[in-house]
Amino acid sequence: MDLEILSELSNDASISVPRLSKKINVNSSVVYSRIKRLVKRKLIERFTIVVNDVELGYSVKALTGINMDTKQRDHIIQELFKIDGVREVAEVTGRFDILITMYAKSLDQMHKMISEKIGRIDGIQSSESFIEMKSRAKAMPYKSLKDSD
Repeated sequence: MDLEILSELSNDASISVPRLSKKINVNSSVVYSRIKRLVKRKLIERFTIVVNDVELGYSVKALTGINMDTKQRDHIIQELFKIDGVREVAEVTGRFDILITMYAKSLDQMHKMISEKIGRIDGIQSSESFIEMKSRAKAMPYKSLKDSD
């Protein structure tokens, strides 16, 4: 039942407890107490929204792989987060040391962000950017494996 609740909330965190309880066919008081327990156990960290970046004018998204002097890791990450369009920095395995997710209002603005800001951070050795052309996503289905058979 907890996995069903997590799955439904990950699709729509604004769903009311009565509506959720009808959807999964469980008493509202049980659903409410299960949600409280999921929060207490830190399986739910917070209830949030998804902002439509394109509607706000941020129509260009890029992933940039960066190779860096690992001795300057903390400094580089700190400097990256000072750049307005940088949304996420992830340390990764593979051919890059970190991957950053960035948003801009135009290709020109993205170009300036990469060449004039990221390119000038001391300790960055090389970078390669990937402009997102189209994206598809799905919510993580938190239902048990036996439910999907």
